Amino acid sequence: MTWSAFLPTFGFLFVVVMLRANATYLLARGAAAGSRRYLTAGEGGRSPRWVRARELVNRWGPIAVVACFLTVGIQTAVIGTAGAARMPLRRYLPAVTLGSLLWATLYATVGLAAARAWLAAAARWPGTVAAVAVLLVIAVSVVLWRRRHGGTDSAALSTRTREAVPTSGDDVRS
Repeated sequence: MTWSAFLPTFGFLFVVVMLRANATYLLARGAAAGSRRYLTAGEGGRSPRWVRARELVNRWGPIAVVACFLTVGIQTAVIGTAGAARMPLRRYLPAVTLGSLLWATLYATVGLAAARAWLAAAARWPGTVAAVAVLLVIAVSVVLWRRRHGGTDSAALSTRTREAVPTSGDDVRS
């Protein structure tokens, strides 16, 4: 990989992830500000749980923000929590910048190399690559379906369906 391919890719990915992460943070912070009245104790002060959660995010949050960029699937949750807990910007901005740098570097190097390898394979063996792509889509679909439906097999699913269907003796008017 040359610098002429890496630098524009890295720059683009860094800008995209910074915009996305900071938009998530600001949306969560705004939503929390709008719902703040539900988070207060009866006397008008903060509840002890809310105070403790905010202290934990303020103390360990920057580490979590950086680390979430090296994972798949929890970035939005961690960054949203940081925004909702009103992590101070002096802690959040350096953490999100470092995390974004790591993420952009990872995707601009490993991600770009994987994309190039996939395209080279597609040029040489288009039928094989198409078959692998179809199998990957099917595998991901099966995994997602099982997660959504609790990993049930068809027998358990049909039992659940029969239980949900009312019989003639059931009163279905209510």
